[in-house]
Amino acid sequence: MRAVGVILAGGNNHRMKELSAKRTIAAMPVAGSYRSIDFALSSMTNSHVQKVAALMQYNSRSLNEHLNSSKWWNFGRKQGGLYLFTPTVTADNSFWYRGTADSIYQNIDWLKQSHEPYVVIASGDGVYKLDYNKVLEYHIAKKADITVVCKEMPESTDMTRFGVVRADDDGRIIGFEEKPMATDERTVSCGIYIVRRRQLIELIERCAQEDRYDFVQDILIRYKNVKRIYAYRMDSYWNSIASVDSYYETNMDFLKPEVRQHFLRDYPEVCSKVQDLPPAKFNTGSRVKNSLVASGCIINGTVENSILFKKVFVGSNCVIKNSIILNDAYLGDNTYIENCIVESRDTIRANSRFIGEDGVKVVIEKNERYIM
Repeated sequence: MRAVGVILAGGNNHRMKELSAKRTIAAMPVAGSYRSIDFALSSMTNSHVQKVAALMQYNSRSLNEHLNSSKWWNFGRKQGGLYLFTPTVTADNSFWYRGTADSIYQNIDWLKQSHEPYVVIASGDGVYKLDYNKVLEYHIAKKADITVVCKEMPESTDMTRFGVVRADDDGRIIGFEEKPMATDERTVSCGIYIVRRRQLIELIERCAQEDRYDFVQDILIRYKNVKRIYAYRMDSYWNSIASVDSYYETNMDFLKPEVRQHFLRDYPEVCSKVQDLPPAKFNTGSRVKNSLVASGCIINGTVENSILFKKVFVGSNCVIKNSIILNDAYLGDNTYIENCIVESRDTIRANSRFIGEDGVKVVIEKNERYIM
């Protein structure tokens, strides 16, 4: 593909509450074995984008550890590769990234030294599979300046956490509102854009000169009546995990057969860093129903409609229902957990009881067995 990739993976969001205290949103575990950024990286490599930059800032250690080898996504090649960028103090600049446009501007030399004519920009918090080549074909056919990948959302969706798009019959965007308080529109931006590289450099440098830092507000919304900005409508699964409720909902979607088929079986595959762990072990008396159980888990109790990530220990007579248990958690005997997200490396004492009664409950016990 005649494009370089940029993944915006540096953000935090108060909607994630305690879950983002340890890690950036792009490093959040998804579907038992993946991280959120894996879906953007896999779409890049499956679309034959050979040169990708991940722009990181907030709590980046966990993400750095996940991306310490590019071979898992087939970026370990002589030409191209995976580049990790964090804010750097220079003679001209000592700022942290002040926004998405500013994060690109602080690494604009990388764009200038590239030779590909187009840039694919993707958010690190989306769960999807997409062939960017089809988006590029649409972009060229429409003679667009910028193409925004969009998705029609169900009526029940909370639209206040999305950028809401309105397009005319030809697909040109004529309205763009970021996180509206109220709207009748159901089409949202997926945080995926294609733009010509030279034009992106020009727009980003102009933003920097005017002390503007946000890609959506200061480029997409500001230029929607000046530039030809088009909407590419996505018809396959997409969701963002940028809030506790959406994170829970997205993971629970993987318990649906059609979603598992789409991500785990249908070509192309979603790639991730592989750990050498033993297969999950189900001891005598354990019972598991409609759940995803990752490698390294040991199950002694009952698990229903739940997702258990790697190296989770479930004690005797435990009951886990409609919950997400993150990596390396230890659940003591006779524990009952329902409608909860249990943070990684937590030790839940025996005979504990946690129930999310008014929504999803995030369980964080301040008794970690070790710090890592």
